[in-house]
Amino acid sequence: MDPTVSLQLGVDRSSPVPLYFQLSQQLEAAIERGALTPGTLLGNEIELAGRLGLSRPTVRQAIQSLVDKGLLVRRRGIGTQVVHSQVKRPLELSSLYDDLEAAGQRPETRVLRNTVEPASAEVAAALGVAEGDEVHLVERLRLAHGEPMAYLRNHIPSGLLDLDTPRLEATGLYRLMRAAGITLHSARQSVGARAATAGEGERLGEPAGAPLLTMQRTTFDDTGRAVEFGSHIYRASRYSFEFQLLVRP
Repeated sequence: MDPTVSLQLGVDRSSPVPLYFQLSQQLEAAIERGALTPGTLLGNEIELAGRLGLSRPTVRQAIQSLVDKGLLVRRRGIGTQVVHSQVKRPLELSSLYDDLEAAGQRPETRVLRNTVEPASAEVAAALGVAEGDEVHLVERLRLAHGEPMAYLRNHIPSGLLDLDTPRLEATGLYRLMRAAGITLHSARQSVGARAATAGEGERLGEPAGAPLLTMQRTTFDDTGRAVEFGSHIYRASRYSFEFQLLVRP
């Protein structure tokens, strides 16, 4: 049975909003709330068009817009299938691990490097230590449902907490900090975008040149001490940042 039958889809022909966009928004909402789960096959485009009184090109355009967003995929010989929805991360002091869990994405971590190294000028300035001082470096690949989501590179002041690899692969860095009695208070963060290098694309399952989101963050505890400097890259096809903007009184 076509899973879209139970969604009570409909379009408002008197609205200035294009019909394909109305349909794509309803399908996207169904994916986000879990009514269309990952792996679900959508029904035949012709049947969907007939049921809604739409042309087949209109339905095809709606579906293609969701393919472009990474929410659907066309598989030859199988049909159009729902994939894991994009993770939308609010800009607040939270960890990717917690955000993925909250989105029902089953986070997994692979530790790529876990070592001590001399602080570069950039790292030293962020953490408030002397250039050349030893700092802890942790590089991780964060996955959801077995699919790469982000490459995380964190520098932490030496001796701040126990950072053994099994613990890092079992949970998030911020959880480990809280368990060690560190109270996270604030952060300074910048968000950007750039194209993936060949190595980054291979690591994240994207072609070279694919768009990536970037984030740099310095996190401070309740005493004002810098406890972490992170430099992260995210797959733009699977991840986005959400902002809430307020009018200044």
